[in-house]
Amino acid sequence: MKALQLVGWKQAPELRELPEPEPGPGEVVIEVAAAGACHSDLHLLHDFEEGMVPFEPPFTLGHENAGRVHALGDGVSTGIGGFEVGQPVAVYGPWGCGRCRRCRKGMENYCEHLTEIGAGGGGLGRNGGMAEYMLVPSDRLLVPIGDLDPVLAAPLTDAGLTPYHAIKRSWDLLGAGSTAVVIGCGGLGHMAIQILAATTAAEVVAVDANPAALELARSAGATHTVQPGEDATEQIREATRGRGADVVLDVVGVDDTLALGAAVARPLGHLTIVGIGGGTLGVNFFSVPYELSVATTYWGSLPELMEVIDLAERGQIRPEVSVSPLAEAAETYDRLARGEVRGRAVVTP
Repeated sequence: MKALQLVGWKQAPELRELPEPEPGPGEVVIEVAAAGACHSDLHLLHDFEEGMVPFEPPFTLGHENAGRVHALGDGVSTGIGGFEVGQPVAVYGPWGCGRCRRCRKGMENYCEHLTEIGAGGGGLGRNGGMAEYMLVPSDRLLVPIGDLDPVLAAPLTDAGLTPYHAIKRSWDLLGAGSTAVVIGCGGLGHMAIQILAATTAAEVVAVDANPAALELARSAGATHTVQPGEDATEQIREATRGRGADVVLDVVGVDDTLALGAAVARPLGHLTIVGIGGGTLGVNFFSVPYELSVATTYWGSLPELMEVIDLAERGQIRPEVSVSPLAEAAETYDRLARGEVRGRAVVTP
């Protein structure tokens, strides 16, 4: 089968021929219908070096995946509550040990044994979904998607789940009269805006340097749009009627965006860093608003993915996608790096 693999750090991915995977006990092989191309993959391709993460190339890229069950290993449950060959499914991306307390709560994104496991999941140290078939180590990692188009379901597993988790932790701040600021309106950001509109009463201010991204943000439900610059802080303050933002989601995570987030947040608010741009935020008694909580989040839980898929099935959220075949997947990453992708890029093996 064809698979797009990262063969070495700071190297271009290669389309290679690999044997079709066969499921062992408890494992499932899915026929991949769609795999999202995530901006974090660009860090794998361009920034990471040996020793930075607990895994090494080669492995197949693609950690946002959906498709249909192709083959079941011995011991996989079938029938009521189980899985059948041909069934449409999404793949939960973070693969933990499945046994620690956090994993048993469905929070494999915060598995207590990730260091010992040595890989973050399919597309993150283990073979992902930029291939015709993908081996999933346990049926616990599959979520039925019913009639939902796999091309739309795949981005939900990260571009939908990650901002949903970040927003959910701040729901108590997002009632009537509140404001949320989303910095970065690409794959995750445009989904964050939709999720805020669907699940909270907050007004949403979208920030992005790209006019096309701000246009997408408005169509996703943003009530105000701002381009970065000298007067960005003032514009956001005006949009919040001088109070500042109750919640800031920084989906970029560079120095400038972190500084902007701290400048426009209000006391008792949340500044949640979702993007892995590598920036830093200096914190002292006077540098951030009083009782501003600054947190990083990573992905989301399995129950939260079920909630995200439910929102999509009810038509309350819908990722904006641009689709390309597996043969053009490497070029898709190049377009993503150049900022030419609207919403989420999806590869269809």
